[in-house]
Amino acid sequence: MNFLSMLIAVSESAAWESLTLAEKIAKVNDAIGTFVWTNMGLILLIGAGIILTCVTKFFQVSHLKTWWTNTIGGLFSKKSKARKNKESGSVSQFQALCTALAATIGTGNIAGVASAICIGGPGAVFWMWIAAFFGMMTNFSENILGIYYRRKNSEGEWSGGAMYYLQDGLGGYKHCKVLGRVLAGAFSVFAVLASFGIGNMGQINKIVINLDNVLPASVDLGYIGNIKLTHLIMGVVLMILGGLIILGGLKRIASFAEKVVPFMACAYILGCLIIFFANITNLGAIFGSIFKFAFGIKAVAGGVAGVTIKTIITQGCKRGVFSNEAGLGSSVMVHSASNVREPVKQGMWGIFEVFADTIVVCTMTAVVVLSSGKIDLNTGAVAEGTNDATLVAESFGGVFGSFGSIFVSVALLLFAFTTVVGWSHYGAKSFEYLFGTKAAKGYKVFFVLMMVSGAIMTSSLAWEISDTFNALMMVPNLIGVLAMLPIVIKITKNYVDRRIKHKKIEPMLSFDPAIQAEHAKDVELEEKEEQEALQQVNS
Repeated sequence: MNFLSMLIAVSESAAWESLTLAEKIAKVNDAIGTFVWTNMGLILLIGAGIILTCVTKFFQVSHLKTWWTNTIGGLFSKKSKARKNKESGSVSQFQALCTALAATIGTGNIAGVASAICIGGPGAVFWMWIAAFFGMMTNFSENILGIYYRRKNSEGEWSGGAMYYLQDGLGGYKHCKVLGRVLAGAFSVFAVLASFGIGNMGQINKIVINLDNVLPASVDLGYIGNIKLTHLIMGVVLMILGGLIILGGLKRIASFAEKVVPFMACAYILGCLIIFFANITNLGAIFGSIFKFAFGIKAVAGGVAGVTIKTIITQGCKRGVFSNEAGLGSSVMVHSASNVREPVKQGMWGIFEVFADTIVVCTMTAVVVLSSGKIDLNTGAVAEGTNDATLVAESFGGVFGSFGSIFVSVALLLFAFTTVVGWSHYGAKSFEYLFGTKAAKGYKVFFVLMMVSGAIMTSSLAWEISDTFNALMMVPNLIGVLAMLPIVIKITKNYVDRRIKHKKIEPMLSFDPAIQAEHAKDVELEEKEEQEALQQVNS
């Protein structure tokens, strides 16, 4: 069924006239979201990832040592510049990574993984890995283009993202100027709208409901009209905390992310590892079930009875993309603010971002869920009465007792709150592209105020609509990335030839001749230092 026929079927259904306006909007939104994700989005995402992996000659594997030592592997080296930043209007490479991870490591890494397993069975985890493997090169390519096509705004800050490489990259092709600008505008509109839902109200709502569930009954303060007072108070507190960080600009956001993200990720992984080793005798069965059910072996009973290969692949890939956002073009906006000169260097941080988010954090969650006893590893069936929203908390509770549920609640709070902080930058940069730098300041104020709305909302419609806009972001973004494959290939080859094969060629650093000339001096100095260090080692 094509998209148009889906909408016609929805609007002509017998019950359509009896629905309220909100219910009609929900139906239409569901039809659009289902089409974008199931019929087009996943094929476009995975297809783009495969193409980008092939044209870069499996860079994430063939140059594993290079990207590892240039990112987390070399972070604590005395010579590493990844954490250093003296340039105004930019953040360090590590701060850019942490801010991107702040936005991507969220509820999708906990509740999203549990939901994928409950709906698609253990095999969904395998397809989550596949989406991440190819997504590494999608994120790599996005960040290369983001750095290459960025520019300084009126306040001296770097501005980059899909809207700029659509406008100047795709728009630079013959007869594509209007197309580039239209797609850039569409991406920015979708990003702004998505930022209020998936990046704000939806996350705040998850925090508030989660905290309300763990608070003692004595804390219940009753209602003001239809608004629960405890939710309102928590919303105001979160708004004040969010405002102190978000209104301080990218520097403050990055500073916050740099401190909180490594702590929260390491603490969560440590908790998962304790459960991992507590169930070490079951690891063979856990990973066996992931591979066994990845290719459509159907369960004979329970919640995943009759699950098809399409459902398994869709759930795994969809949750993988929700988690790491590779292909959506969102994290490019903060990676483009890095003080890095080489596009490929920031591209490598994009590879690590997807690796850390999905291969590490989501896999840890999957092991916790599959070791809980709530999923039958032989049949893939889900135990009766199992709720995917509370499954991870129950799994932690099975090992840590009551502390386990509290730990997961705190983890969800931090994960969701940092997502809000990270997405505030994405929305602001998209708003800046549409309306200018001064208007973006007004957006930030409105974004902070809307956090209270997220705390008191009872309908999930806002979340579901923004989820659709989130999916729609990837369409113009991936059109741009695929159209600019030649640029990605040239920049990657240029870097490999210069920095790995040590050929004497001109670097490709920016589409802007002025920025290219300025950065070429810094890169020349870096290459000279590397050559001297290499000579010392050889001698």
